Amino acid sequence: MDFQKEIEIYFRSRFTLIVVVSFEEERIVEGIKQVCEQLNRQLLTWDHADFFQSVTKNIVAPSGIKDPLSALETIEKLEGDTVFILRDFHQCWHQQPKIIRKLRNLAQKLKFTKKTIVVTTPLSQLPEELKDDAVLLDFRPPDVKELDVILTRLISTPGVKVNLTTQGREKLLHAALGLSSNQAQRVFAKAIVSGGPLDDRKIDMVNAEKKQIIRESGALEFFAPSETMNDVGGLEVLKEWLRTREQAFGNEARDYGLPSPKGIALIGIPGTGKSLTAKTIAGLWRLPLIRLDVGALFGGLVGQSEENTRRALNLAETVSPCLLWIDEIEKGLSTGGGDGGTSLRVFGSILSWMQEKTKPVFVVATANNISHLPPELLRKGRFDEIFFLDLPTLQERKEIFEVHLRKRKRVVAEYDIDKLAKAAEGYVGAEIEQVIIDAMYLAFSDKENPGRDFSNSDVLEALKKQVPLSRSQSEAILALRSWLTEGRAQSASFNEKQQAQEQFVQIEISKN
Repeated sequence: MDFQKEIEIYFRSRFTLIVVVSFEEERIVEGIKQVCEQLNRQLLTWDHADFFQSVTKNIVAPSGIKDPLSALETIEKLEGDTVFILRDFHQCWHQQPKIIRKLRNLAQKLKFTKKTIVVTTPLSQLPEELKDDAVLLDFRPPDVKELDVILTRLISTPGVKVNLTTQGREKLLHAALGLSSNQAQRVFAKAIVSGGPLDDRKIDMVNAEKKQIIRESGALEFFAPSETMNDVGGLEVLKEWLRTREQAFGNEARDYGLPSPKGIALIGIPGTGKSLTAKTIAGLWRLPLIRLDVGALFGGLVGQSEENTRRALNLAETVSPCLLWIDEIEKGLSTGGGDGGTSLRVFGSILSWMQEKTKPVFVVATANNISHLPPELLRKGRFDEIFFLDLPTLQERKEIFEVHLRKRKRVVAEYDIDKLAKAAEGYVGAEIEQVIIDAMYLAFSDKENPGRDFSNSDVLEALKKQVPLSRSQSEAILALRSWLTEGRAQSASFNEKQQAQEQFVQIEISKN
């Protein structure tokens, strides 16, 4: 629901204590002012610096009320239908039982009046005593329409040159989604004064600024999609699954009745391309990619971890449709009891959000150590599918070699790909890439012919020197692969479970 419509309903329903969570005081005050004018109510603000200030014209602000308790007593005494915005008032109730008690008293007494107290705060943590008396509202960052108003105001300034196409303007506005109004204004202003007209080329600048702002939030990192499916060797079943859902976030899919995809879990052996796949999905679907660092959610203050989680998930919804990439989720979602239950609460918040979210946020969760994953995370309903990324097959190893040779601008036909792929049995994609790099070093530092191009023999030599994970940690890999053979996940390479089991047996026989 629109904020102004929602706040109007609360005012008319005589809600007496409303806590609005946001940094954007200006937008909150302006929105409430418009509602007060519609309902013919007066509006006052109070804060530690400027004390009482009148916002609407039909009221004179009381003077000299400097401490919060006196401000609450003044609110109780004032006559008329008035809304009081207490800015950053969360600082007043911290370890202040008198303030909390007075707020509770007022919340109960004002039910028989048309007076309402609105507290603005960047934190969603309420004192336990106020949770029954207060209603908590999240004030979201500006949407595309509001960003369009900001942009229109800036480009209407005399002397500003604009060469944006209709599509370019739409992309520019979508690039700014997730920013506050002040942040968006600063980013747009920078794009305008950075030299040359404001055109489609400035979209990259807005994306770069947004990436920096999101990174400063601590737990989120914005990625501009650059990888494609051609950068991933093998995994044909997973690729086909993704291709069939490429248009799932469009209006045609909504009109057809399709729900937005929820997400996928990519589990399996380290180095098989789980993280790379997450990046390529963003490129395939042409959606922004946001990486959530679960470990960075945790803070030292009481309630800080839960607050960081709420903000991160809200931001992901704001920039939707998007991909939310939770890398190595098992490391952040430890369910140990040594942190006073914080990890359990953060984990519960993420699980609840994944189950109940209505915004088109596609979650890509990757995991290496399956034993650390709580069973409720992988139950049906959290994800659309759970894919297991196994040791690459012979054909997949051929494709991986070709990908990395092309990546280093080598002619694939000059190498015996079949021979290399057979020699690399048991190697994962990351190990094959490292083998190519090691072979390049061998050729580059050749004493007899330094700087020569690397050959088949260099690659084979590098293969002999490297011990793949499938041999150095065979027990751990065997335990991981049991997930696939037991049918607890869909193979990213095979259509049928039986094929996966045959591949599993074949590799085990060849190893022995």
